[in-house]
Amino acid sequence: MSEHPVTRWEQADHSGYGRLFAQLVADGSDVDGEARLADVLVPRGATVLDAGSGMGRVADGLVRRGHRVTAVEKDPAMVAQSRSTFPDVDVVQSDLLGLSPAFLEAQGRPSSYDLVVVVGNVMVLLADGTERRVLDTLGRLLKPTGRMLVGFRMVGGPQNANTYPADAFVADAEAAGLVVDARFDSFQLRTGVDADYGVWVLSARTRPSAPGSTA
Repeated sequence: MSEHPVTRWEQADHSGYGRLFAQLVADGSDVDGEARLADVLVPRGATVLDAGSGMGRVADGLVRRGHRVTAVEKDPAMVAQSRSTFPDVDVVQSDLLGLSPAFLEAQGRPSSYDLVVVVGNVMVLLADGTERRVLDTLGRLLKPTGRMLVGFRMVGGPQNANTYPADAFVADAEAAGLVVDARFDSFQLRTGVDADYGVWVLSARTRPSAPGSTA
C-alpha cells in the first residue's frame, strides 16, 4: 500500500489527457504557454522542477530553452508516455509528498531549485486536504531566491477536480511559507478575462530555523 493518500487524479480515468496532448504535439499546436512564462521568471540555465509533469510538455519546453529540468510524475502511464515522447526530459516517478532534498539527490537530481512549476490543474487533482502540505513540500525545495509558478482552474476543472477558491489557495500558500508576488487569469498575464482560472507567481520566504539550529 502506498504511504501517500490517493489523489483525485488516480480516482478517475484521465487516459484521454495523454492522447489529447500527444495529438496536439503531433499536429504542431502551441502547447508552450506555461513554459514561455516560466522561462522569463528565471535566469539562463536555471534549475527547474516540474511538479506533476504529466506527459512532459512543459518540462520539454523548458529543456528546449536551456534549463536543467527535473520532471516529477506519479502516474506510471504518464511517466512512460513522457519518456517516449520527450526522451530529453529527466522524469522522476514519485508522489509530490514524497519529494525531499535527500530523495532528489538519490535520483541524481538537484536538491534545490530556482523555479518550481505546478501547472496543468495539478493543485485541484491532489489528494483531498493535502494542498497545504504539497505547497510546503515544494516550497522547501526552492533556493532562497527561488520562485513558484502555479496555475489551475479553480471551478469547473477536469474530471474529479476539486473546487479551490483563490482565497483558500493564497491562505495555504502563505501558511506554507510562500509569498504571493503576482496573480493573473492566464499564462499570457491577462487579468479580468477568466475569473475561474488563476495563475500565481510565488516566492520563497525565509523560514524559521529548526529548534536547536545554529544556522
